[in-house]
Amino acid sequence: MTNWDERFRSGEYPSDPEPAPLLEQYVDALPPGRALDVAAGTGRNAVFLAEEGYEVEAIDQSREGLRITRERARDRDVADQLDCLQVDIPSHEFPQDRYDLITVSFYRTVDRLPDLIDALAEDGVLFYEHHLRSTDQYEAGPSGDQYRFGANELLHTCLDLTVLAFDAKTESRDDGRTAMRTQIVARNSSGQAQSYPAVGLDS
Repeated sequence: MTNWDERFRSGEYPSDPEPAPLLEQYVDALPPGRALDVAAGTGRNAVFLAEEGYEVEAIDQSREGLRITRERARDRDVADQLDCLQVDIPSHEFPQDRYDLITVSFYRTVDRLPDLIDALAEDGVLFYEHHLRSTDQYEAGPSGDQYRFGANELLHTCLDLTVLAFDAKTESRDDGRTAMRTQIVARNSSGQAQSYPAVGLDS
């Protein structure tokens, strides 16, 4: 059993989490089709996307997290739209030009971001959120800076895409802890003239 299996089994992480707010806000403006949720955990984004009509591949190293994800999908009658795969993400071979949407929440995989971008279909969209390094005091997220993004690191890695939304900010979580978080929505398209969905950026 991995450390993450133990954490999911112990209830340290919620077994029925809400989807990422910015993803929820944008979903109606995103291309339909096939989605990949990287480091799916207990299915925070994967189950939500299946409910929204996507054919979802949820990948994670934790067998327990994926078990909870499958159970949640069955409870919501979307199990046939969600495929859970236990993989080692750092060495996983991502297929090219396959996914209309790729989501990553709170997993630092910057060295694999070029492979994730290559896995996007034309006009496919990447949603990514993660913790930031900061000189300010924070209480939530990984303790070591090596597991956080540096200032603008996520943005710079996505500059070959069309950035639809980006922010970096301090936020107060529901449990009262302070977190430093960055997030991006970016489309696999290029050119000086682009279309932009009419979606507010106040999340």
